[in-house]
Amino acid sequence: MNPVLLWFHQLGSPPTFDRFAARWAPVCFLLALVTLAIGLYGALFVVPADYQQGDSARILYIHVPSAWMSLFVYGLMAVYAAIALIWRIKLCEILAMSCAPIGAWFTVITLATGSIWGKPMWGTWWDWDPRLTSELVLLFMYLGVLGLYAAIDDRRNAARAAGYLAIIGIALLPVIRYSVTWWNSLHQGATIRMFGESTLDASMTWPLWVMVIATKFWFAGSLLQRARADNLAREAGKDWARAAAGVKP
Repeated sequence: MNPVLLWFHQLGSPPTFDRFAARWAPVCFLLALVTLAIGLYGALFVVPADYQQGDSARILYIHVPSAWMSLFVYGLMAVYAAIALIWRIKLCEILAMSCAPIGAWFTVITLATGSIWGKPMWGTWWDWDPRLTSELVLLFMYLGVLGLYAAIDDRRNAARAAGYLAIIGIALLPVIRYSVTWWNSLHQGATIRMFGESTLDASMTWPLWVMVIATKFWFAGSLLQRARADNLAREAGKDWARAAAGVKP
């Protein structure tokens, strides 16, 4: 077997994953804090104020990475759910359900910072704008997955049912992404592009990319931590799980 595939196959073992998560979750959190500090310092003290929006535009360094993560995490959750449903891999069920609360919080941050930013720009905290409304629906999808997972006692059946809902909701992601071009919208169009030229001045973009990296590290650490806790709860009756949790025999 290919060494990479062998490693992934071994990682699917609950004890192996527990050791992997215990080792790398703290590393991810540490890297997230370092990059977050660098990005926030650049956003608040290095980049100049926007020539139109002034200092209020600095909220984009939290709003934009959170918005991107809200979509990324949902897409990843759906991928994990599909793998779990097709190949019956328990670890992917755990990872999919561990994505949901993290993605929901990123969505909440997106909506909150968008409202704060919208007040001085639009004169209102909320408008039923296509981008705002579709992002709110995304939050409801996350909450639906979490609610369905919590409503069924059997963890595997609960993960499968919630996984189906996650996969159905994937159709919402392109709607959110292209809502500002498909409909008339108060929300500004894309000014920052990962591929291609951005309309945001280059002197103002580097803290944004640092913040994007920081959110990725934070997500990875949170995912490993949550998945490890769920994994230990499911395997609580086994000796290795009790030992990993610090429970004396």
